[in-house]
Amino acid sequence: MSQQPEEIRERTDRLDAVGNTTKALTKGYAMGSAALAAYLLFAAYFQEIATKLNQPLLDVFKVDIAQPPVFVAALIGAMLVFLFSSLAIRAVGKAAYDMINEVRRQFREKPGILAGTDKPDYAQCVDISTKGALKAMILPALLPVLVPIALGLIWRYAYPDAVNQIAAQSVGAFLMVATIAGILMATVLNNGGGAWDNAKKYIETGHHGGKKSPAHAAAVVGDTVGDPFKDTAGPSLHVLVKLLSTITLVFAGLFIVM
Repeated sequence: MSQQPEEIRERTDRLDAVGNTTKALTKGYAMGSAALAAYLLFAAYFQEIATKLNQPLLDVFKVDIAQPPVFVAALIGAMLVFLFSSLAIRAVGKAAYDMINEVRRQFREKPGILAGTDKPDYAQCVDISTKGALKAMILPALLPVLVPIALGLIWRYAYPDAVNQIAAQSVGAFLMVATIAGILMATVLNNGGGAWDNAKKYIETGHHGGKKSPAHAAAVVGDTVGDPFKDTAGPSLHVLVKLLSTITLVFAGLFIVM
């Protein structure tokens, strides 16, 4: 768009590829810090449960995942990670389609945009992106807050076992498995998305047929999916993992059967 020589585009593509690789590494470090923070927080959750049950702190509250209710809660924890990721990826797709329709509308109503005689309405596209992002992330933001509380309360009244504390164990299993699944999912999304982005750039340099080849068409599809992977869903899982452990710790007292 700036009418620069082709060599400038080659340099910026190389810099962008290096940036993708560097971002993938730093997101890995960020996920590692989130994992350590979550580990400490759910250790604090177990200590909080033990304290409220008047158990010695050295006798750490344990989770028996062999019990069916506890195992089901663990599965729900893993499922929540996939549901959260899918909602984040879908939000990007919906906002993109809304913006595409707006651009087409402007092209249709102002033919001079393509000729350079009319100025596009950039503010409308920015507005679509901002409103779409805020609206689409309401449900993903509510999930890590409501699901562990609802799970703990439902299990508490469904299994009023004051000896084994099934509800408290189930929330603990939910938290541990969600943390493990979140760490692995974030790593896959961050690294996979960056790799797909760089694969497209690699092909555009002339490898595997270059531009307008079947390999390039496939790489464009991969990059389209990879962007919400590495820029939206992957980084958002850091917040999910830490928020789940914080919520369960704050509301630990609700899950105990006295």
